[in-house]
Amino acid sequence: MSTALIPHLVVHDGVAAIEFYKAALGAVEVFRMPAQDGKRLMHASLTIGGSPLFLNDDFPEYCEGKAKAPKHTGSTAVTLHINVPDCDAAIVKMADAGATVTMPAADMFWGDRYGRVQDPFGHEWSFSTTLSPERAQAAKEAFAKQGIC
Repeated sequence: MSTALIPHLVVHDGVAAIEFYKAALGAVEVFRMPAQDGKRLMHASLTIGGSPLFLNDDFPEYCEGKAKAPKHTGSTAVTLHINVPDCDAAIVKMADAGATVTMPAADMFWGDRYGRVQDPFGHEWSFSTTLSPERAQAAKEAFAKQGIC
């Protein structure tokens, strides 16, 4: 039996979230199950780059009201990370689809080009591209000069 980690997001407006993830991340919709109220999504399954992602709408009437979207809590404690061939292009595509850039892409001391966005549903996403050894060393030296590492 294999084990897989599948992020499961709680969102406000699941239908809009699916459309956003399709436009911004090239998500493919696998399955959608509407709730009995006909307005919310009980469950949806997407794939992004071959990896699964589950989502559902807020249901404060379940789980003692604890399963809330970031829009209702004001924050999220998790960042979803994707390693991509072009970090800058991925961030631009997310922003063009409606995300807010929270950290512009930059070369980082650990050897990646890295940046972050917040999607319209309050979830944090980060993107990275592995740097060449030369650029990774230059980034490490630049951070060291600033006293960061």
